[in-house]
Amino acid sequence: MFTEAHIDTSSQDISNANTGKTAGLGLLHAAIERAQAKLLSLQSPEGYWVFELEADCTIPSEYIMMMHYLDDIDEELQRKMAVYLRSRQAEDGSYPLFTGGPGDISGSVKAYYALKMAGDAIDAPHMVKLRDWILSQGGAARANVFTRIALAIFEQLPWRGVPYIPVEIMLLPSWFPFHMDKVSYWSRTVMVPLFIMCTLKAKAKNPHKVNVLELFVVHPDEEKHYFPERTLLNKFFLGLDKLGRVTEPLIPQRMREHAIQKAVDWFTERLNGEDGLGGIFPAMVNAYQAMLLLGFPDRSPQRGDRSPINR
Repeated sequence: MFTEAHIDTSSQDISNANTGKTAGLGLLHAAIERAQAKLLSLQSPEGYWVFELEADCTIPSEYIMMMHYLDDIDEELQRKMAVYLRSRQAEDGSYPLFTGGPGDISGSVKAYYALKMAGDAIDAPHMVKLRDWILSQGGAARANVFTRIALAIFEQLPWRGVPYIPVEIMLLPSWFPFHMDKVSYWSRTVMVPLFIMCTLKAKAKNPHKVNVLELFVVHPDEEKHYFPERTLLNKFFLGLDKLGRVTEPLIPQRMREHAIQKAVDWFTERLNGEDGLGGIFPAMVNAYQAMLLLGFPDRSPQRGDRSPINR
């Protein structure tokens, strides 16, 4: 059925290939030895290693935003986080998701908002540089879904600027094209409480009424392109999104209550009081804020003492 193609390979070609392979292995071994030497040089005399536990700047930004969502602001902690955020800004004004990486518009928008909440003046050089970079990327309306949901919660853009995410997703059968068991655990822990917040349209307390309208190229209420139409599949999902919004009033109240309870049961059974929801910070914040939205009492076992991370 198949015929072999004739390959004209000279002995010189084979020799060159072997030489190149040997040289490549030599470079690999040299790199491994340098990495081993560097790692061993950082070992303590007692035999262990200690390094700073780092994350990208969305985490401290989200912590500051959480405090303003709750109107429970630790001024000293906020001051320290703002110092850290300023120290991690890239040369072009943006905030990357890893050291030396390209600027990320979603993380940059959150960092800007957090720094403004912490009291940084919008005409400060680092804020001007950051804002100019965000605007050069199309503005806050081009941030990812999670950042836009945060902005909607803080009333910085309308809810039509985020996808229609009803909590009834919790009731979809396992055979459905989208089901919670078909996404990663990290995604599930973040998304399930977020379903509740989006369905009930959570609203941050935002005690100082901090806004970031200056990060939008077009006023958020007038923006028409939160979801650019690209492929046919993309247009299909946008059509489903519009259909869901139109038909939402038809959802029976009992069905909604059942879906909310199922979402609550899902994340509360995974809160263990120590490293709840996989130790994933956005997931814990979302769960805490969802419980607040649903009126969980202050001293309930699920809510704990004060916040998702005891201070």
